[in-house]
This record gives sequence, structure tokens and C-alpha cells, in this order.
Amino acid sequence: MAATTHSASPLFLRETEIRRGLELLYFGNAHITRSIDRGLAKQGLGRAHHRALYFIARKPDMPVSDLLALLAITKQSLGRVLNELMERGLVEARAGDRDRRQRLLRLTPAGVELEASLYEALREKLSLAYSRAGQGAVTGFWAVLEGLIPDDEIARVEALRG
Repeated sequence: MAATTHSASPLFLRETEIRRGLELLYFGNAHITRSIDRGLAKQGLGRAHHRALYFIARKPDMPVSDLLALLAITKQSLGRVLNELMERGLVEARAGDRDRRQRLLRLTPAGVELEASLYEALREKLSLAYSRAGQGAVTGFWAVLEGLIPDDEIARVEALRG
């Protein structure tokens, strides 16, 4: 059974309304990410691995520097994640065409399969929530999430759309 949805108050900038939004973001994110935790754990992987797999799947041949910028983590952290994914045969890197020092990332067939199974679990949850909320609510939800992204990062997010 779905939670009761309340309309935002006309005073939606009040502390109680903002706290409700933060709580819904927190719990919604916690529940959707938990839906893939078991699949990741079976592979001995965590959420950082999933984020890398997801973005590499979205943009095959993504330079490591672009992934680093998208994930906003340290080089050392990304290095650990990528090394584990490569050792498990989920990600491969090749030299860039113009700059041989550049490392371009793509999923292996096993990586594609794992990422697709994780995506399917997330898609099911999000599709159900979208269906319950309706098109107008989804558009509003996207607008709020886009509003949380700094202006100088919007282009990077939009570039994922292809």
C-alpha cells in the first residue's frame, strides 16, 4: 500500500515543509538503493561500484576524468573502485584515440549484464512510484531535483541523455 501523499502547503518554504521534503528524499533514496544492495553484496560490491557501473553504461568510452567529475569522489577512491571492477571482469579500459594517456572506460559483457539487472530492480521501483504519482508530479519532481544541482554541473548531467 502506498503512503498517503499530502499536497504541499502554499507556505512550502516553511521549515516543516522543507523537513518533510528532506525526510522523503532520505527515505525514498534509502529504499530504492536497498533494492539493489543484495545483488551488489552477492558480487562483493557496494554502492560506489554501482554508481561507476551505471555511469559507464550510460556513456561507453567515458574518460576516467569525466567519471571522476560525475561521481565527485577522490582519484584514490575511484581508483580502488575501478581496479575492483576491472579485476572482476566488469569494466575494461583502453587508451584514447587522440591522447594515448587518456583511459576510456566501457563495460564488459559481464558488466553489461550486472548493470542491467541492477537497473531493472531500480526501474521497477521508480516506475511504480511514477505511475502512482502521475506525469505532472514526475515533472515537478524532476524540476526539484534539477534545482538541487548547481548551475555549473547541469551541462554534465544533461550530457548523459545523449
